[in-house]
Amino acid sequence: MGTWGSGNFESDTALDHLSAVVGRLVEEVTEAMAGDPVGLEPDEYWGVAVPCQLELLHALAQSGHAGGELPKAEVVEGWKETFMAVWERTIDGLEPKPEYKRERREVLIRTFDQLAADARRMDVDEEA
Repeated sequence: MGTWGSGNFESDTALDHLSAVVGRLVEEVTEAMAGDPVGLEPDEYWGVAVPCQLELLHALAQSGHAGGELPKAEVVEGWKETFMAVWERTIDGLEPKPEYKRERREVLIRTFDQLAADARRMDVDEEA
């Protein structure tokens, strides 16, 4: 295995580990999105964890550490459509304050959109 610098991600082993971490994040979101929509409701585990996973993937992409592991932008956009449909259908049952509901919707949309933008940027970089 090669090492080319002193940074935490400057060796083959580190990049293998990073690839596994990113792969796991993507795989868990993929499974959650393909599973029972009830699991995506705002008060359910994946209804909270999916946006967290996407935010982590975005942070890794922004720091240059997501490699080619991100899903395609079209996949992220499909996830957004599925997730937001569940959210919109179920959020009122939790009786949120209008300001929270508006702000949370904005955060969720931004979370999906920023990861889709990262994926598009990576596709362009790979083509160049």
